[in-house]
Amino acid sequence: MCDESKLADWAKQTISRRQFGALSGTAALAACSGGTSETNARMPGPGLKERGVTFATADGTMDGFFVQPEAGNHPAVILWPDIASIRESKRMIARNLAAAGYAVLVVNPYYRDVTGEQFADFAAFISGGGFQKVGPWRGKLNAETIMRDATAIVDWLDRQEGVDQAKGIGTQGYCMGGPFTVWSAAAVPSRIKAAASFHGGGLVRADNPMSPHKVLGKVDASLLIAVAQDDDAEAPNDKVTFAEAAKAADVPATVTVYPGDHGWMVSDSPAYDATAAGRGEADLKALYAAALG
Repeated sequence: MCDESKLADWAKQTISRRQFGALSGTAALAACSGGTSETNARMPGPGLKERGVTFATADGTMDGFFVQPEAGNHPAVILWPDIASIRESKRMIARNLAAAGYAVLVVNPYYRDVTGEQFADFAAFISGGGFQKVGPWRGKLNAETIMRDATAIVDWLDRQEGVDQAKGIGTQGYCMGGPFTVWSAAAVPSRIKAAASFHGGGLVRADNPMSPHKVLGKVDASLLIAVAQDDDAEAPNDKVTFAEAAKAADVPATVTVYPGDHGWMVSDSPAYDATAAGRGEADLKALYAAALG
């Protein structure tokens, strides 16, 4: 699971001082803006359209990044980012998926406190005291708040032009966003039909009745639980516990340890592994193709 000591090790072992300084200097400019940096934003790929969005939830006004094919109706996808939230690496994941025929919403999980991009990349998160900054925001994110958010998100998506309401909705999450996908599927089982967690932390919380593995009885979705090899080494029984809970709940779930460390799917993570990320992307697209109709 991603923690402060792991990020500190990343900074020492994977990012040279020269690279780190260059990245964090650029990131500081973007973070100070309190929103998406115009210099950081890229144009959508051919055949895509994208925009920043806001909409009401039970707890306030959520903001996010929405990208979809220019024409036609397509299944929707909810993307829950990792601890560093919305930034270009997550927008690029969304664009890639939209190019494959999905309408993808990257949500800002910290919308109760801040709007838009806060860190341009993980280098900025590490150098800028990211854990301390997001701690109070992240403390508000539990099963109940995420389930309320998911209900509002699905309602918004189903009212958007280009979203195919006849097809199921997918959701994917990274790091802290991993368990959010299961809670989302439990909140709106009639619409969310596929959920993928990549190097997700906190999928098994033994003393919490709302632990993701304990709410699977409310889920009507196919699951992909992609576990980082270093996370598995730290908690080898979690994958077994989750798989057994899914079987007991009759929820189709593939629980797999990938040959990558925590963060392997995210291009600006010091643990990024292109080969393992390619496998994760292929597995994700296969899940959606089979489960979303």
